[in-house]
Amino acid sequence: MRIVQIIDSLEVGGAERMAVNYANALAGKISFSGLVVTRKEGNLKSKIEQKVNYLFLNKKKTLDWKAVLKLKMYCEENSIEMLQPHSSSYFIAVLVKLIYPKIQIVWHDHNGLSEFLSSQKWIPLKIASFLFKGIIVVNYQLKNWAVRELNCKNVIYLPNFTSKEIDVKSETVLKGNSGKRIVCLANLRHQKNHLLLIEVAKKLKINYPEWTFHLVGKDFEDEYSRELKNSIFSNKLYDSVFLYGSRADIVNIINQSEIGILTSRSEGLPLVLLEFGLYKKAVVVTNVGEIPIIIQDKKNGLLVPSENVELFYNSIILLIDNPPIREKLGEELFNTIMKNNSEKGVLDDYLKWLKEI
Repeated sequence: MRIVQIIDSLEVGGAERMAVNYANALAGKISFSGLVVTRKEGNLKSKIEQKVNYLFLNKKKTLDWKAVLKLKMYCEENSIEMLQPHSSSYFIAVLVKLIYPKIQIVWHDHNGLSEFLSSQKWIPLKIASFLFKGIIVVNYQLKNWAVRELNCKNVIYLPNFTSKEIDVKSETVLKGNSGKRIVCLANLRHQKNHLLLIEVAKKLKINYPEWTFHLVGKDFEDEYSRELKNSIFSNKLYDSVFLYGSRADIVNIINQSEIGILTSRSEGLPLVLLEFGLYKKAVVVTNVGEIPIIIQDKKNGLLVPSENVELFYNSIILLIDNPPIREKLGEELFNTIMKNNSEKGVLDDYLKWLKEI
């Protein structure tokens, strides 16, 4: 097989990391594994393995025929059989297929707004789906929606997978006290609901002022970002809540923390949850998207209803006050990830499915 992953950028995000993960993992299993980035490079470029064939299109606008023709030539020169666009990058893959019909498209849907699918405007995607050979989704809600609404019936659920980082330089030094850090790895977007984190931080500062929150993720410098920063300042949390922006050395950051959290209103299958498990961190997370399929409350993590500040706060206190519970939950989450979200298991199912369609 000769397969190319397509992603819009290499900024640190769930879909972006999975595009890199697939390209890296497939490089040792198929005859050609490529990764094409359409719009913007970023921190994840350093994580692409040498055996992956890489192309940057430097796409400037939505309908950029120069980029489309460049991708078509790349497919011809390398005898590519299949394009696997992730999230919104399906558009350029469809344009290539219109002028190079022999290419097949398998769209990989990472839509984190799975709770709000009915409110999205999907007309362009519905039209494009006539040209899809298959669709990969990261949770069952997305699968049901795709089967019902899109024009491609070869739909498979494949959980995200993660693998340990190698050769990533440790650069980020977290502020605060060692052994008393709580980390949230999520781009600054409304759906990630960092404002719930702020409410928890306000309560935690009263009785546990030495514990600090560390927010790592892309800052879009938009209205949501400004609201978050204003909230930190107005509540005098500048010595309790720290922002770091997008960082590449995620494992280094995780290893400097004691507790991992996600306060999201909506999720698909967050890759960071798998990474917390891979490095045996206890987690407090909201019960949205595919998270409850991974996290069994009080068995391998603590699960909290979305928007519930009091329960989220109490869950963090439980972990702060009980290091043995933190250790046990981290070990159990590690076991869960190894059993259900290993690279080998997911790729075996993926390659089998490709052969069948």
